[in-house]
Amino acid sequence: MEPEEVQPVQLLTPEGKLTENEVYSPFIAELSAEKLRELYRYMAMERRLDAEATSLQRQGQLALWAPALGQEAAQVGTIAAIKSSDMVFPTYREHAMALYRGISPEELLTMFRATRHTGWDPREHNFHVYTLVLAAQTLHAAGWAMGINQDLRTESVPRDRAEDEIVVACIGDGATSQGDAHESMVFAASYELPLLYFIQNNHWAISVPTRTQSRGPLVNRAKGYGFEGVRVDGNDVLASYAVAAKLSGEIRAGNGPKLIESVTYRMGAHTTADDPTKYRSSEEEELWKGRDPIQRYRSWLSSAGHADEDFFAEVDAEYKDLAADMRKSVLAMEPIDLDRVFDTVYSEPHRQVETEKAWLKDYEAGFAEEQTEAGTAG
Repeated sequence: MEPEEVQPVQLLTPEGKLTENEVYSPFIAELSAEKLRELYRYMAMERRLDAEATSLQRQGQLALWAPALGQEAAQVGTIAAIKSSDMVFPTYREHAMALYRGISPEELLTMFRATRHTGWDPREHNFHVYTLVLAAQTLHAAGWAMGINQDLRTESVPRDRAEDEIVVACIGDGATSQGDAHESMVFAASYELPLLYFIQNNHWAISVPTRTQSRGPLVNRAKGYGFEGVRVDGNDVLASYAVAAKLSGEIRAGNGPKLIESVTYRMGAHTTADDPTKYRSSEEEELWKGRDPIQRYRSWLSSAGHADEDFFAEVDAEYKDLAADMRKSVLAMEPIDLDRVFDTVYSEPHRQVETEKAWLKDYEAGFAEEQTEAGTAG
């Protein structure tokens, strides 16, 4: 028996026409024209960041890049709907969310150029470091949320933390199959944690489609743990905002964890080490290009009179300059000291780490010897 399909919440059609929804439209009505334009700015900023970072990687200036092309609306709508005091635990693809929290493109790229473990202070932005181990961040998020509950119970909330703080755990569709995600959701349900799971279903877990990952919509996973889940059109920034605003408010009111399945599409590669033409069709890619979240939102902003061509030209010019600054900053980045890489793993010296550091130094020294011998032979 085929599972019942769950239609995602949608406020903007793919053509950019605004529809009415009794539950979610009121959340959009509260947004000012300035706020609506801000959403576009961050979506456009992320897309320009993606294009420039991909080019830099192809030129050998970055070790790797994980594009978020096509997922801008899902990320910007969600992060804009929560409070700046809420802690976010990202994967390695939440670039738009990071930018919205004030993390600069340069800070983002230090990790991908391998010049820092991470480029920002998580406490300064309430945005944790990127997590490359699939679904590990869901456990970190549950632990943080348990800490929030403990502080409230003991009336010991730190002065620099908000009493109504909630936690957002970002996760991809493929990572929902990891055991860590299951364990996190068990804890969240059992202890009624102030935790919002934000699943970006971009249809592909590297080369494995979502239909292989799950027999039914991922939003249904929430029912198995006893909490609410909502499916939203992730290419609709207004619907993404409204759903996140509603659910975060309910969590803040003490109604336990919630889950969002944001149905979107990874228009680019999984990472720059991936070739999506090996596992998906050009017809599928063309179909989703027609659902481009930025073009959809731009059409509505124009038709609704919230933005004109001067505004869009201003944004394009601003991010052209941003891209130029990115290139300069990446090329100027100093490599991280090898000793520091190993010496900051633990607070005290560790035998295994020392062994690995010695091995790597010997390995790298071998290249220097080869170059010297080649020069002598020449």
